[in-house]
Amino acid sequence: MTTFDLASALVTLAALLAWANHRYVRLPPTIGVMVLSMLFSLALVGMGGLGFHASEVVEGLMLDVDFSQALLNGMLGALLFAGALHLNLNELREKKLEISVLATVGVLLSTAVVGVGAMVVFRALGLDVPTVYCFLFGALISPTDPIAVGAILKTAGVPQSLQVKISGESLFNDGVGVVLFILILEVATGSSGHDGGSAGASLETVLRLLAVEVGGGLLFGLAVGWIIYRLLRSVDNYQVEVLLTLAIATGGYSLAHALHVSGPLAMVVAGLLIGNHGRLFAMSPVVVEHMYGFWELVDELLNAVLFVLIGLEVLVLDLDARIALAGLAAIPLVLLARFASVGLPVSLIRPFVRFSPHAVKILTWSGLRGGISVALALSLPAGHVRDILVTVTYVVVVFSILVQGLSVGPVARRLSGRAAGPDAAR
Repeated sequence: MTTFDLASALVTLAALLAWANHRYVRLPPTIGVMVLSMLFSLALVGMGGLGFHASEVVEGLMLDVDFSQALLNGMLGALLFAGALHLNLNELREKKLEISVLATVGVLLSTAVVGVGAMVVFRALGLDVPTVYCFLFGALISPTDPIAVGAILKTAGVPQSLQVKISGESLFNDGVGVVLFILILEVATGSSGHDGGSAGASLETVLRLLAVEVGGGLLFGLAVGWIIYRLLRSVDNYQVEVLLTLAIATGGYSLAHALHVSGPLAMVVAGLLIGNHGRLFAMSPVVVEHMYGFWELVDELLNAVLFVLIGLEVLVLDLDARIALAGLAAIPLVLLARFASVGLPVSLIRPFVRFSPHAVKILTWSGLRGGISVALALSLPAGHVRDILVTVTYVVVVFSILVQGLSVGPVARRLSGRAAGPDAAR
């Protein structure tokens, strides 16, 4: 099957499921598409038990689609750029301390808590997962997913000020989480490349990789954003200007990978620069209207395809009972880690920043996991450890999107005492 055939099949299925959800189910778009995609997968499995082997066709499709490559080296750049494009930089500046601490210290704390807890869970169930891979699981599951968060918050009714904090944190901790995942994977595989191999990466190598990935990603995003901003100022044609921003999300993201700097962080910085400075000083009202309309459409399309892929992924999971139990046990573990990784930083910066009484609870429940965690798990070296971590990650992600995603709006409104307010996200 050609790449065009694969893309056509996924877009067609996403369109049909989106129509069915809007017409009959009426869940939030991304959640509805994922639920229907999962039901479609389970129906195919059921048909296989009756002698109809339609599931083999879809399983073949999923094997042809490299989910990890499609997301991490394809869709992610456009999705992060689109998410950052719509954020108000002034509002982010007001919460820069909270966002920066949660996106760095929070991810590190969560990785440590999940890593230790995963060791206990896996060993209690007799699953052979090396210690370093337990912390690798912590790294891939700790960042809140900006794609899931952004898509769900649009329809959750969460107060705007709270959306800014959650969205800002998720955009930046995603980049930090990917870098941390790369660092631990380097330690896990080392030079030998064996499953759970020796720690082949020196501290110097790790620190250099961290500096290059994070610092280089931020600087590269600023440089690319500034170049495109200057080009946008020199023309007044929305077709050309939309193409220039598309070049950032595609060519810029690819170049970041080629330079071995963080593509996700680069896209966030570039999106913030174009969406704020560029919109104010380099775009006419007509260009702004077409620009934001285009990126909203791209965002909706890629989100639909992504959540279809998440739903279809159930066809290729290892559904061993012990692994499924590990996935269920990982749900409260990840929530506990999120609570600790939010609660401790908030306690440390509370003397400098005002927080509402239930800020930690709201931030904990709104910390959604999504396709990025699944993609990182799928990028692990092939073997039994990868199969375990993929299934456990999938269980956590499905719970996060379905249960937390559907209830985050009511929970936030109930805890804050009103639908919106100036202190809801402080």
